[in-house]
Amino acid sequence: MSTEILLPKIGFAMNDGVLSRWLVEDGAVVTAGQPLYEFESEKSVQEVEAPASGRLRVIAVIGETYAVGAVLGEILDAGEAAPQ
Repeated sequence: MSTEILLPKIGFAMNDGVLSRWLVEDGAVVTAGQPLYEFESEKSVQEVEAPASGRLRVIAVIGETYAVGAVLGEILDAGEAAPQ
């Protein structure tokens, strides 16, 4: 089983954001609450924490704009295979 990493809505008027950087490499093991990535909205840069523990699988590309709720990656349970 996996947990999706979604672009959160920060503020009432936010519709999208730019993924500015991943703070953890693809395939690394992360812990729930660990800083995972940063994104830029019109007013600020936000750091987002991992929603679960497991192995990170990156989907989204740095520098691209994504809609609120877009899947940026997923966290695989410890027993699942590492991403290829």
